[in-house]
Amino acid sequence: MATTASIYRNGNYSKNSLITNNNKVERPPSVNSNPKNSLKSKSLRKSAPAALGAAKDDTGVPGRVRVAVRLRPRNAEEMVADADFADCVELQPEVKRLKLRKNNWDSDTYEFDELLTEFASQKRVYEVVAKPVVESVLDGYNGTVMAYGQTGTGKTYTLGRLGEEDTAARGIMVRAMEDILADVSLETDSVSISYLQLYMETIQDLLNPTNDNISIVEDPKSGDVSLPGASLVEIRNQQSFLELLRLGEAHRFAANTKLNAESSRSHAILMVHVKRSVRGRDSDLSSENGNSSRMVKILKPPIVRKGKLVIVDLAGSERIDKSGSEGHTLEEAKSINLSLSALGKCINALAENSAHVPVRDSKLTRLLRDSFGGTARTSLVITIGPSPRHRGETASTIMFGQRAMKVENMLKLKEEFDYKSLSRRLDLQLDKFIAEHERQQKAFEDEIERVTMEAQNRISESERNNADALEKERTKYQKEYMESIKKLEEKWMMNQQKHDESSNAISNGKDSRVANMEELAEMKKRLQKETLLRKVAEGEVNILKSQLAGLKKSEASAKSDISKLQKMLEDEARQKEKLEGEIATLQSQLLQISFEADETARRIDKGGSEEVLGGLDSLMLQVRQPQINDSGNGEKASIAKLFEQVGLQKILSLLEAEDADVRIHAVKVVANLAAEETNQEKIVEAGGLNSLLTLLRSSEDETIYRVAAGAIANLAMNETNQELIMAQGGIRLLSMTAGNAEDPQTLRMIAGAIANLCGNDKLQMKLRSEGGIKALLGMDRCRHPDVLAQVARGIANFAKCESRASTQGTKTGKSLLIEDGVLPWIVQNANSEASQIRHHVELALCHLAQHEVNARDMISGGALWELVRVSRDCLREDIRTLAHRTLTSSPIFQAEMRRLRIDH
Repeated sequence: MATTASIYRNGNYSKNSLITNNNKVERPPSVNSNPKNSLKSKSLRKSAPAALGAAKDDTGVPGRVRVAVRLRPRNAEEMVADADFADCVELQPEVKRLKLRKNNWDSDTYEFDELLTEFASQKRVYEVVAKPVVESVLDGYNGTVMAYGQTGTGKTYTLGRLGEEDTAARGIMVRAMEDILADVSLETDSVSISYLQLYMETIQDLLNPTNDNISIVEDPKSGDVSLPGASLVEIRNQQSFLELLRLGEAHRFAANTKLNAESSRSHAILMVHVKRSVRGRDSDLSSENGNSSRMVKILKPPIVRKGKLVIVDLAGSERIDKSGSEGHTLEEAKSINLSLSALGKCINALAENSAHVPVRDSKLTRLLRDSFGGTARTSLVITIGPSPRHRGETASTIMFGQRAMKVENMLKLKEEFDYKSLSRRLDLQLDKFIAEHERQQKAFEDEIERVTMEAQNRISESERNNADALEKERTKYQKEYMESIKKLEEKWMMNQQKHDESSNAISNGKDSRVANMEELAEMKKRLQKETLLRKVAEGEVNILKSQLAGLKKSEASAKSDISKLQKMLEDEARQKEKLEGEIATLQSQLLQISFEADETARRIDKGGSEEVLGGLDSLMLQVRQPQINDSGNGEKASIAKLFEQVGLQKILSLLEAEDADVRIHAVKVVANLAAEETNQEKIVEAGGLNSLLTLLRSSEDETIYRVAAGAIANLAMNETNQELIMAQGGIRLLSMTAGNAEDPQTLRMIAGAIANLCGNDKLQMKLRSEGGIKALLGMDRCRHPDVLAQVARGIANFAKCESRASTQGTKTGKSLLIEDGVLPWIVQNANSEASQIRHHVELALCHLAQHEVNARDMISGGALWELVRVSRDCLREDIRTLAHRTLTSSPIFQAEMRRLRIDH
């Protein structure tokens, strides 16, 4: 279907191909229509050509299901396979006839309501098929637009195309919502949608994937079908509707079959609920009676029209032998064919006016109960292909459309009184009256408060005047009183002076006697004070004597404690000497093992074994290579013996030793132990992973960088360890170490560890956010072939996980590798002389190309030429086949190759 989309996008039609008669939808005249809405509706519908849903039927059968045929152009595969054969169908749009060729001299002729050639634009299809139905929905009727046809004939393109890259390619869903939003008033009207899929006879909510088993409820009186469990989202603008469509399409089931690269495996159903208020009906009421007439108008409930538009994108019918479905895809195909068969039986029964219509045989027929033989205006577009190889499927589709044209519906206007709106209006009126009463009450209270304040102000002013008068009188009398007191004091002073002069002569004789008595009292006080001081000194002497006795006792106990401590120190010294002897023994063993490991690693590096992957070619090479000599086996035995004798905890404790040589030899032993899968879990449980990450964080030694990264690469081969490494910030540490390291062997170890982490689907987003991809690209500065091989392996692993996630539907959008600028590096190294680099880069290129959204970036980045070269010249057959299949299945690549005249 992607192929047809690329061809339809550029499809045009001539003005002569349009039918220009301006038939309008006939409906019962509204007794309450708003002139503004009428003008808007008139402008919307004036340009619509005569089409499927028009009430004026050419054959005079009102309400009949209208059927249009849309022919898909040949795709790339059919242009090659059917190059020597004519199309099996011939359209005659002028007379609305279709010829289905049986052979070169015989054909069958069928008539339909409209024929749409392969050059018909999306706008033309919408105006012919869906626009009259949308107009009916806006007027209060139910409407259905449905697409039926073989898989790969363009049903989803016709209905659900979003037109993000080319607005002319917008499908019926998008254009219908544009017209609905343009015609309604969001202040008084409402538009809401539900988006569902019928998959394997279960109804699932595409807007809420957790709601995956919605039940159908039927009204026993009216027979109307509803889905109370489905999400109902109100639409306020076109952008929010497009976002909901993208969300729904991301959750819809699809699969790759021989007939269609993205074959829909479920029936998609979009339900648009339009609720409109019919205004203006009360405009003719007379206002002569004043308030009574206004109250009658208020109490009359408004009328609401409820229309429902159902757009159904049926999954394509298919034959198993042609689609190549197998496994779960085969079960999906069986379910699709059963539901379409049930729909066909219902159409046959309705066309033949049968007494029994088997609508309960399938959930699809129950959902479409109102669309065929019900009260909805229904338009059906059947999509067919031109290939003579699929003539049988094309004939079956045409016969389905012929039978559907015989089905008649009884259109009913969905109008009802809006008592809720009336209740809201009365509540607003009541609130208005209450507010007016409260306003008047407040004004009355404000007036009372004003009069009260004015009276209080007058009283306060009178009190203030009286207080001022009293204060003046009080000040006057106080002044007179103070003057009188002053005069009396002056008289008393004069009398006192006269009295003092007379008594001076008598007092001189008594002064000497008084002085002697005072001196004697002072001597007595000093004597008493000296007596008290002597008593205090005697008490302090007694206290000091008792303290001296206590100190002598403490000295005796301290001497015994000192002797005990001296014995303990001697024991500690002997223990220290013993431990130093053990450490010296361990250091000598580690030095011997490290020397043997380095010698063995140098011999292996000179051999250049291609079976050793980057990030694992540390000291564990001696364990993994069966062709290593006896010294390797001896070292393996010595490491195992050391592991048994010393214990893992002691070895790990040496990673934190102060001596740099001890740390280096200890990390080499841990790296050798990590090469054995049986030891990895023990190392992680004992805290070995934390110790290795701590070394990377704190050390500045290049050797420790190299060996610690190699040990982490060994541990990163286990999926559980990969998640632990990421959780503890391992990728950020490896990225920082890569930026600081210069030694090619160190960079190779780091690149190997990151490459192992790139192969985990769950860690892709976190690995990219913490700088893993940029760290791989940064190591390109080394240009050492071993380092570049590990970088290429990491990028290939990342691209493979992305391709798998895209195929499973868990990832959408452009590749993270392309966003991080990896594509130029891939193109630059795609033709590398080193086979190991070249094979990984070619694999990454193929995996990126499998996701259609990356195609244009790859073309602009020059990757298409490399992809063509890989499909022709790659030495590995599996990569060459994958590149060839990717090129042939991508419409964008095919179109670009035709433009560049590249033979493939």
